[in-house]
Amino acid sequence: MSSDVRIRHVSDGDWSDIVALESSAYAAIGLSEERTALESRVRVSPTTCFVLDVEQRLAGYLLALPYPMFEYPDLARTEEIVFRSRNLHLHDLVIAEDLRGRGLAKRLLHHLTATAGSQEYEQISLVAVAGSETFWSANGFTVHHGVVPAGGYGATPVYMSRAVPADRTEKTKPTSGSLRGHSSQDEVG
Repeated sequence: MSSDVRIRHVSDGDWSDIVALESSAYAAIGLSEERTALESRVRVSPTTCFVLDVEQRLAGYLLALPYPMFEYPDLARTEEIVFRSRNLHLHDLVIAEDLRGRGLAKRLLHHLTATAGSQEYEQISLVAVAGSETFWSANGFTVHHGVVPAGGYGATPVYMSRAVPADRTEKTKPTSGSLRGHSSQDEVG
């Protein structure tokens, strides 16, 4: 696959595509959120939320926001508080179903990690759902067995985290250019 790939911040015109991707990934498993909840997560941390364009099509998105370690957003509520935390919670990463398995989720994750480092976050946390902990483990996240996310995250949610690399000198740049080859790792959502 050779495609024009670009990562950029979420803009107002992206919401119908983001909501459609989110719904296609989560509605069938009962984890879909309202648009207002998704928008609120971007509003509290616009510099850590991104969309991924492939050949001028919105093909994925990533929402991350500062959150205290071992806590996570309530899927049924909007964000009202901006937490001052050195932990960046990766709330959602979705790639269009027809483009999964091509390394795009990993590309978004690398972009987030570089952003987290440049903004001096110390760790990234997430709640793995629907069996996605295999993908996250392969990308350096470890399970916290004592933290069990309460209702709203499905039958077997797994709280995970990883440290942001200590070398925080890398500057965040929008990713663009050609994407070649396929990832051996499954894509998430």
